Amino acid sequence: MEKKLKDKEGKVIADSLVEKTFIEIGGIQQGFFIRTENPKNPVILFLHGGPGGPEINFIISHELPERLEKYFTVCYWEQRGAGISFSSLIDPATMNVEQMVEDTHELTKYLQHRFEQNKLCLMGHSWGSYLGIKTIEKYPTDYLAFIGFGQVTNQLKSEKLAYDYMLQYAMKINDKTAVKKLQKFDINSSIFLDLNYILSTRTRLMNKYGIGMARKKFSVIGLIKNLFVFKGYTVSEKVNFIRGSLFSIKHLWGSVIADNLFESSTNFQVPIFILQGKYDYQTSYMLAREYFEKIKTPEKAFFVFENSAHSPNIEEGEKFVEIIRNIILKINER
Repeated sequence: MEKKLKDKEGKVIADSLVEKTFIEIGGIQQGFFIRTENPKNPVILFLHGGPGGPEINFIISHELPERLEKYFTVCYWEQRGAGISFSSLIDPATMNVEQMVEDTHELTKYLQHRFEQNKLCLMGHSWGSYLGIKTIEKYPTDYLAFIGFGQVTNQLKSEKLAYDYMLQYAMKINDKTAVKKLQKFDINSSIFLDLNYILSTRTRLMNKYGIGMARKKFSVIGLIKNLFVFKGYTVSEKVNFIRGSLFSIKHLWGSVIADNLFESSTNFQVPIFILQGKYDYQTSYMLAREYFEKIKTPEKAFFVFENSAHSPNIEEGEKFVEIIRNIILKINER
């Protein structure tokens, strides 16, 4: 993996930093990547989705010259049990939201000390947006702001809304195969959202209908290809990426489904900014809007990405970076 970033002409940026690091967090070795054109820039701690889905390989494969790393020092942490932080020795009992919050806070303290910054910006995507909300709720004084995209709110309701949409749409376009597959699942059953549905029918149809990871065609095969050509992982780490994804979602998915942020997390001491793709049903755009209206914070704003589903950072990358830059510049000017 290269140790420096390059500009759009392919020239090395002298002051840039690209680093893969492991430290002890929460009693185990955990890894992360740090990328920046200037290490003196404000720090963003990026919380990936999943659970168990590190995103650096996906983000780099779609990178534009106008990237977050141009204005910020970005830490792409691979959370407990995921990616380069996966180990078969991890106690499954530690795979819970409370421990993940403590891990997030511990890494925050490391970054504050290393880059000599009193406060960081916390950014979360999908599951990471849920983890981020829980973290700023408990540790508000360490963060300038929280930025959530693909924002989790009430995931049980979100999944039911998505199911209804897909079934109605499949009927509308006469996709008989999809209708048949969907009707195998009972939306009112206690096992409706088991992993058999989530990892198969639900995910495939969301991506097929442009309401999942991306509005335009999204390929899981392409995602796997990105993983295996990514130079930041060793061969064994690429294998562990897949193992960690299954391990993490198995142990953390139930916690996300059981929680409803409309009831559990609505009052904050940290500014909150939500960036949501208009076509996102993976984490409902409609519910994200409703949640934004309910939360009480010192400052908040909601940004709509008209041509995106679940990944506005990739689908409308330049707009995404511009919004993030403006948010943090505005806060730092105070």
